[in-house]
Amino acid sequence: MQTKILRPTEENLLLAAEFIKRGELVAFPTETVYGLGADGLNVEACRKIFVAKGRPSDKPLSLHVANLEMVERVAKISSAAEKLFKAFCPGALTIILPKNKIIPDFVTGGLSSVGIRFPANDVALSLIRLADCPIAAPSANLSGLQPPKTAQEVFDNLSGRVEIILDGGQCQFGVSSTIIDLTTATPKILRHGAIPAEKILEVLK
Repeated sequence: MQTKILRPTEENLLLAAEFIKRGELVAFPTETVYGLGADGLNVEACRKIFVAKGRPSDKPLSLHVANLEMVERVAKISSAAEKLFKAFCPGALTIILPKNKIIPDFVTGGLSSVGIRFPANDVALSLIRLADCPIAAPSANLSGLQPPKTAQEVFDNLSGRVEIILDGGQCQFGVSSTIIDLTTATPKILRHGAIPAEKILEVLK
């Protein structure tokens, strides 16, 4: 497989979206780090993510979405989630919610919940809209290595493992999104990231 780094022109975004629809992988920028994306409702496509990254297959994948309608397709939105979506999305926050049956168990590692994120990046949002599906996208690096902040770093990690890398320049933050779990009685920060936990918990008070 030959890996190409492509500028995110309209033509190249349409090509990348077709790859996603066909069950292939595409690496793309977000405001945090580059993601390795596949159709989040397609088990075979998501398997390719684990193979490309060398990632343990029981680790859940979070889904990148472009609007609230897409969230409603895949998860149950609570009032707390609505507050966070309104305050921080699009942005570097992943919200864990109870999943709908449309999401295959393989994608969530057998869990009854799913992480949802609206990336604050025009290339990512355009790709999700054009592919018309939630995109599963962990960081675009080999498992255990640093998440990539540029298209070249993705290439250095995954050359020969993904055909298309959309080059959106250097990522704004260079650190992963903050993860909050809203499936328990008390909201819980599972990973500290680009948005400070105090800001998130302040909105929920």
